[in-house]
Amino acid sequence: MECLASGPRLFRDGDVRLTTPFPRYYKVLCLAAIPASLFTERIYTMASNSKRVAAAGNASRAARQTAFPVKVSANRRHFVDQNGGPVFWLGTTQWQLFRGYTLDEARIILEKTRSHGFAFVQAMLMGVGDGTVPNVHGQKPWIDDDPLTPNEAYFTGVDSVLQMALENNLAISMTLYHQRYRQCITLEKARPWAKWLAQRYKDAPNIVWSMTPRAEQEYVPVLRELAAGLREGDGGRHIVTFKPDPSPYSSSFLHTEDWLDFNSMQTWKDVALIYPFVTKDYKLQPTKPVLMAEGAYEAGTEYGFDVTPLWIRRQAYYSYLIGGHHTYGHNDSWRVLPTWKEALDAPGAVQMGILKRVFLARSEWWNLVPDQSVFAAGGQIGGDLLHLAARHADGRWVMVYLADRASFSVNMNKVAAAEADTSWIDPRTGDSRPVGTFAATGVKDFSVPDGWEDALLVLEAASTK
Repeated sequence: MECLASGPRLFRDGDVRLTTPFPRYYKVLCLAAIPASLFTERIYTMASNSKRVAAAGNASRAARQTAFPVKVSANRRHFVDQNGGPVFWLGTTQWQLFRGYTLDEARIILEKTRSHGFAFVQAMLMGVGDGTVPNVHGQKPWIDDDPLTPNEAYFTGVDSVLQMALENNLAISMTLYHQRYRQCITLEKARPWAKWLAQRYKDAPNIVWSMTPRAEQEYVPVLRELAAGLREGDGGRHIVTFKPDPSPYSSSFLHTEDWLDFNSMQTWKDVALIYPFVTKDYKLQPTKPVLMAEGAYEAGTEYGFDVTPLWIRRQAYYSYLIGGHHTYGHNDSWRVLPTWKEALDAPGAVQMGILKRVFLARSEWWNLVPDQSVFAAGGQIGGDLLHLAARHADGRWVMVYLADRASFSVNMNKVAAAEADTSWIDPRTGDSRPVGTFAATGVKDFSVPDGWEDALLVLEAASTK
């Protein structure tokens, strides 16, 4: 494939054999030669999500499908689809999804990801590294390592993975820039690169744009150029975030940027940072959703301690109970180890699905409000082992998470009813153990059941059940 000095090479369906499952589109092999006026034309078209669901001929599945693309809710606290339906951000990291696997392997990953309840997959478009490493088929992302001459053979594979994700009702949080790519994606090339990418995938509904700079001022100009290119390319159809690397930092150091739709953070092994980081960003104005986008990976080997399923649960419940959203990860997946298939069913991954079901079982889960005054005694917001509480904004329910064996007391009037139905839930299994129905007044004492590693206590207004 060569870049023609006289202009861009454009191919239609009849000119080449298309292996992508997407419908008609134009293929662009030389970005550098494209006149600016052409950027206003649609380069890439995709059938609507509703049409694909209809083609599946499964009405029950259609009822559960997310109407992509997702957007930020009216109250700026969570995510919703195009119909206004709340979307629970439970993410997983598969950084090498586009580069490190065959299409058959990618399908296995995405189907397993869906089966465990994940809704978002965080993936690096050019994979881990400097952006110049070829995929498993020997194709590099860019011709001559130049972002302005994208390699169609590489991006046809990306097309296919995006389509498979859509078929599995998954959104891809796509990292189009990492600070390790900076030798290729320079300040001058950032905007046209992002614009080309956003135009190509303008009508791909299941994308969230993400970037990974250092949390340093010298990266601000390139972030702004990338954001401008994305907006020019897709007209703002997809939401945008960025997660600084290395950790521990949050994107909120640029919180007031208009193009930043929600904040993302990385805490690495420092679980004690989740509460202060998420709480700080949660309180910022203007209000934006907060994503704890990367913590310690299950079975990770670089932290100096074992990252057990219990550790994984703690990270996640901390994130949600203080008003944020969460992404999980497994060591063997991002490193693409020989055991990557087994890692897809790791206990922590399975238990993230349990967590999601617990939250979705609560009436209007999206109206969660962090409230540590639920505790009359025994709350804990500092250190690694936290005791946290949240409630429905109107008091329909209260949730209390205990990261270890503990005794504590609850202000029962946080439930807006005469009585509260109370149950324990084991985060390992999702099994529920009724405690009883109690008057929603005064203070009541509780202790984590014997033999449990951690625990959830749920109190629900008896009149709403």
